[in-house]
Amino acid sequence: MGRMEAEDAKTVLLERPEPGIAVVRINRPEVRNALDLAVRREMAAIFRDFVEVEALRCVVLTGNEESFAAGADIADMAELSAVDMYLRHTERLWGAIGDCPVPVIAAVNGFALGGGMELAMHADIILAGRSARFGQPEVKVGIMPGAGGTQRLTRAVGKFHAMRLCLTGEMIDAEEAYGMGLVSRVVEDAEVMTAALDMARRIAAMPPIAVAQIKEVILQGPDASLDAALALERKAVQLLFATRDKREGMSAFLEKRKPDYLGR
Repeated sequence: MGRMEAEDAKTVLLERPEPGIAVVRINRPEVRNALDLAVRREMAAIFRDFVEVEALRCVVLTGNEESFAAGADIADMAELSAVDMYLRHTERLWGAIGDCPVPVIAAVNGFALGGGMELAMHADIILAGRSARFGQPEVKVGIMPGAGGTQRLTRAVGKFHAMRLCLTGEMIDAEEAYGMGLVSRVVEDAEVMTAALDMARRIAAMPPIAVAQIKEVILQGPDASLDAALALERKAVQLLFATRDKREGMSAFLEKRKPDYLGR
């Protein structure tokens, strides 16, 4: 098997387009990038490895032009029992993505349905093409969202939007998803990856410890009381005043030059 054939055989591709940036691409075009157990395990392994990559600054998670991920693979689940589902412990696989130490941008073209929409919600930023479609259609096959489609969605868009999407299983377009707060930005379909990489490049140029603290505080704060969350924010700010990058950033600003951040 040649190199190109081997790449085509992989269901998840890892690309490093430039220093500090990784692209994780789901590669099952024949089933619209449906997420079977093998894909989830491959993605989890890639994201777990990111913890050890000190030079990594941002990750772009994507599919192809036709589909980000069109849900879970129904053929993979149709005959599973409750015990089979329990023993898969897929929460550990999803957790590897949610625990990524650097920002993750979901670059969405086409369908992001069911597990695909839940996968996008594990990212920190969702950038969608104008023709993208989002939805939680699990109720239509007798089940319900099981990887954040009720909980992350409710936290992102509120009870009433979440109830509508989960109870009807209907799809919404990118503009409606943006209007309800699910999507960060909508661009033309052909510009999705260009825009995602440009955003990743800008994040990668920021001081890494500050980026990490911002991500941590935004993720942890909403489940705490306001006073506790504000205290967490203050402690993060105070920590940053001990970094070399804080001194470099402020000096560069005053000296009107480009800063040189080292993550220290």
